[in-house]
Amino acid sequence: MSGVTQILASIERGDPHAAEQLLPLVYDELRKLAAVRMAAEAPDHTLQATALVHEAYVRLVDGAETRHWDSRGHFFAAAAEAMRRILVENARRKASRKAGGDLQRIDLPALAPAMDDNRVDLIALDEALTGLEAEHPEKAQIIKLRFFTGLSVEETAAALGMSRATTQRNWAYARAWLFGRLKGD
Repeated sequence: MSGVTQILASIERGDPHAAEQLLPLVYDELRKLAAVRMAAEAPDHTLQATALVHEAYVRLVDGAETRHWDSRGHFFAAAAEAMRRILVENARRKASRKAGGDLQRIDLPALAPAMDDNRVDLIALDEALTGLEAEHPEKAQIIKLRFFTGLSVEETAAALGMSRATTQRNWAYARAWLFGRLKGD
């Protein structure tokens, strides 16, 4: 049993100091995953990778309900889900009418023709991902780990306990499925 897994078990048993021991062990990896995810966001995004890590960590460890993590991979899968939810909540908040979501902000120097970019509408992605999760939960988990935490195919396979080939095949299927939903086909 790894050190992270042992500390996670201590958290489940209610050890008040276990959460303090966990953060130094997982912080660098969570920070890297968040930085990869945030690099895909708009440059004017107000949420920083550090804030994303801290918010996800608080949701995972300081919640009122008891969490049960089977392994290090399970913890990082939960972290991926927490980061996804935080980003979607942030996108929904920004898109709300109260926050001016129905208005388009234009910077005067940016009046030149905008370049096509690969930014993703997180709200549409979340809705499509929810549909994929209803039909194919394992494939949706792969999307969450690859897209929201930036894990490689090998890391995703290890986290989910499946072969690299199966992970690669499910990744290709899930991407095609989501692409079809997001493009309205």
